Amino acid sequence: MAFAENYYIGGNDEHGINPATPGKRTPIMPYVNRSFYENEFNRPAKYYFLIACLRTGFNVYDVKPEFNDVSISQRVTRVNRQNLTYLLTYAYNAIGNDLAFSATNGYLVFYSNENRFTQTSRLLAYDVSAGLAEEITTKNLGIGTLNNIGMLKNVNCPAVVLECGFMTNFDEAKLMMDPDFQRLCGDGGAIGVSKNLEVNYVADMNYTQMPTIRYGNRGNVVKFLQCYLNLYGNTLTVDGIFGSGTQNAVRKFQQDNGLAVDGIVGRNTWRTLMMQDTLPLLRRGSRGVYVRYLQQKLVAKLYPAGTADGIFGSNTESAVRQFQEENGLSVDGIVGPLTWAKLTPIGGGREKP
Repeated sequence: MAFAENYYIGGNDEHGINPATPGKRTPIMPYVNRSFYENEFNRPAKYYFLIACLRTGFNVYDVKPEFNDVSISQRVTRVNRQNLTYLLTYAYNAIGNDLAFSATNGYLVFYSNENRFTQTSRLLAYDVSAGLAEEITTKNLGIGTLNNIGMLKNVNCPAVVLECGFMTNFDEAKLMMDPDFQRLCGDGGAIGVSKNLEVNYVADMNYTQMPTIRYGNRGNVVKFLQCYLNLYGNTLTVDGIFGSGTQNAVRKFQQDNGLAVDGIVGRNTWRTLMMQDTLPLLRRGSRGVYVRYLQQKLVAKLYPAGTADGIFGSNTESAVRQFQEENGLSVDGIVGPLTWAKLTPIGGGREKP
């Protein structure tokens, strides 16, 4: 087997969310009365991919830490300065009129015949498609080619685009917002890269394996931290340098999650960042990453919990009560083991009216 540290893997997410890229969205979703924007899936899936690559031992490069859209030419320039081994771009597909749902569904992995590494890109696409098939259960549409796509054509490394579903399919539109589906799509990409490079993929890592890190530390463990912090709403440059920006983001994360606010990432902070506690009892007034996860799962099932801000307020409580009532649970607005058991599976939720 090859050594993962010998390879440098790039992750890119298409479009932007703050502000949202116009047009890259689902039709209006019933019950929540809004569209889901493509980058609400692309960005977290990319970070789950980079996290999976880092725990496997790869060196990684985050092409676009920004929330806003960044021009293709600028992203291509960034990639071509890095001398990457491979580039994976996360995206979500659409067909026909994006104001209406259709039956077309499934995931595709694309490469370009215009890339100077066409054959390597094609083989990477096959392996990434197989990696996704190990993780997600939606329809595998195989691989395809795309022309005149800058992130495939103009980069100086083998590259693929993962279109992980169709925004214009009602069920796959809901999946866009599910953090567990996002994670599986990220993991699938990392499995494919590992297969292609003949590296042993590391499926999970326990928080107890993580070293204590603080201001001044450097290396891939800091990149691992920065990817998690960006997953939770930051825009840190994933450079592996634990500087003041990373320290401030750690302090805010600790404060938001009821941890000791010292800017040092030790066992308790790692455990919360990596969400490796048993799912806790939540109720109005609760805060932190598990509330954020609750809100995401509710919205993915079309219960209007509002913004996934990690604050269990009136909107979240109302959505929990609606979910409990419609799923044969005690309607108390408290999220305990029975509510979690109904809520955590991927898919399902409210159907089209």
